[in-house]
Amino acid sequence: MRPARLTPTVDPVVLVAHGSRDPRAAEATRALARAVSVVRPGVPVVASWLDHTEPGPTAVLRDLAKAGHARAVLVPLLLTAAYHRRVDIPAAVDAARESGATIAVRVTDVLGPSGGTVDEGLLTGLRRRLGEAGAEGFDGLVLAAAGTRDARARASVGRVAAALSDVLCVPTRVSYASAAPPAVDAAVAHLRSRGARRVAVSAYFLAPGLFHDAVTARARAAGAVAVSAPLTDAPELADLVRRRVDETAG
Repeated sequence: MRPARLTPTVDPVVLVAHGSRDPRAAEATRALARAVSVVRPGVPVVASWLDHTEPGPTAVLRDLAKAGHARAVLVPLLLTAAYHRRVDIPAAVDAARESGATIAVRVTDVLGPSGGTVDEGLLTGLRRRLGEAGAEGFDGLVLAAAGTRDARARASVGRVAAALSDVLCVPTRVSYASAAPPAVDAAVAHLRSRGARRVAVSAYFLAPGLFHDAVTARARAAGAVAVSAPLTDAPELADLVRRRVDETAG
């Protein structure tokens, strides 16, 4: 769907998700776009995807330029600053410019740790989802992420796990659904071997899909007492997007 022709003086916000063959993922991104529109009334908020779902960010930027917008803010819906943030998103912006789109684009930080700092809103959103999953009285926690081969990105996931451990006062381990060990069942087993009786799993995902399904199944099989849902359109996530946009202003 093409972005609405709203007031050209208002800088639109373009959300860029990874993309998935699973339709639930695209719907989660659209839900987040609606949530951001609530905290940014009057600002066009357009969802886009790097793969599998249309439109892509290049097409959105071209359409915004045709609609008369001189500027736009692009928010990577990513939890780590790995390959997609470093390569794919700049390439999409460059492709829009090369196609003749005369629009200035500000790209924000990802939603995960920025400059070594773990956002309090992100932590609150993860805690919200744990509570909704019925995670009570747990004495061990696994932060389950999608996975990456990028060591710096994995370090940022580790910082989130450490921050959750401090806030919740429980030992916390990281696990990955792909690209790097340990898997979630191994992380649950490790905590149980160290004396934890009730291990919960916090899903460090923005949207549902095959990875989250696999994490849920393996965690349950390993004895986890609860597995949280992805962040999707949690109010804390929408507010984090708003703040990422504000950080790029002026």
